[in-house]
Amino acid sequence: MRENIILIGFMGVGKTSLGKLLASKLGRAFVDLDEKIEHDAKMSIPKIFEIYGEKHFRELEKAAVKEVSARRNIVIATGGGTVKDAENLQLLKDSGIIICLTTDPEEIFRRTEKRGERPVLDDGGNERLETIKKLLAEREEFYSQADCKIDTTDWSPLQIVNKICEKVKMQR
Repeated sequence: MRENIILIGFMGVGKTSLGKLLASKLGRAFVDLDEKIEHDAKMSIPKIFEIYGEKHFRELEKAAVKEVSARRNIVIATGGGTVKDAENLQLLKDSGIIICLTTDPEEIFRRTEKRGERPVLDDGGNERLETIKKLLAEREEFYSQADCKIDTTDWSPLQIVNKICEKVKMQR
């Protein structure tokens, strides 16, 4: 039974902040996959990338997805690239309703401009906006498999959470 609400989408679209607000509104536990990985690994994601590389990070991510997708009635915020892995995507689909949050590339650029916190973007050098557009295009096939999409560009957090609640009711 699909009881979880899973927020997917590119970094900077609001998965964590909206996930916390949504979980609070619904009286559910909230799990941020990236925070779980950092907690379990006892180091930050940028540090994991620096020391062990992206491949190791993706292995940790896969283990975290298996663990959280086995839980019920929670709100899960995934990392931006979590659903690039077919097994991750299937586990998440089987465990709940997947909502893809989107926003304009320029808004993502603005929201993620602090360097040192986004390893995938920090490697993009001065072409950060182009890197964002390229990665969005590459990930569209995965993001399009969500049960629905919600654009977070011009809405308040409360409006977005209410919209997510409407979409979840329609999916049941």
